[in-house]
Amino acid sequence: MIHIADVLTPSELADVQARIRSCRWVDGRATAGHLSAAVKHNQQLAEDDPAAEVAASIVKAALARNPVFAAAALPSQLSAPLFNRYAKGEHYGDHVDNALRPAGQGTMRLDLSATLFLTPPSDYDGGELIIRAATGSQGFKLDAGDLLLYPAGAIHQVAPVTRGTREASIFWVESFVPDAAKRAMLFDLDATIAHLRAATTQSDAILRLTALYHNLIRDWSRLSSTSSDEHQ
Repeated sequence: MIHIADVLTPSELADVQARIRSCRWVDGRATAGHLSAAVKHNQQLAEDDPAAEVAASIVKAALARNPVFAAAALPSQLSAPLFNRYAKGEHYGDHVDNALRPAGQGTMRLDLSATLFLTPPSDYDGGELIIRAATGSQGFKLDAGDLLLYPAGAIHQVAPVTRGTREASIFWVESFVPDAAKRAMLFDLDATIAHLRAATTQSDAILRLTALYHNLIRDWSRLSSTSSDEHQ
């Protein structure tokens, strides 16, 4: 689980907030699977709403320039960002995200789930994103504009909102490196190389570590058919 701060700039955040609040909200169960629909009680933007499409493009542009997101996710494909809202009393019970999702003319594998928080924590009570892990459940309530990346296969929920309204953008990532443990090692190695580059001048040791990083990606990466077609 990786917390990435300030994915959206203050102006981008204000723009996205204004756009989604002028949109048409529908029952969130419209995109839920058979089991998830029974525990999902929220609202979401209609995917074909023009304002929602502009808001989604702002989010995707912010992700594309964020080096921490790129290093942590090693994204091969992103789903279109969706937007949801939880008013007082609404929640999403324990569920697991689907393994596969339609993407363009094909299908993408969901390796990572992502929640981009759009409401300041002081504006609502409850509404924590609670994720089960081997060490126990952990709740997250991040600043507006911050992103949480977590395993798509993890059981998770959104706790009931008891005051105010919670808004967020959610999307999924297919990674070039689907193995979570290998992806975590690459993330640590990338951060170590960046730290060494900031602390010292270019050296043969840094160059060798950089070569190791890219050679591991070559060895561990898996290209989807969609990604392969795009690079031909």
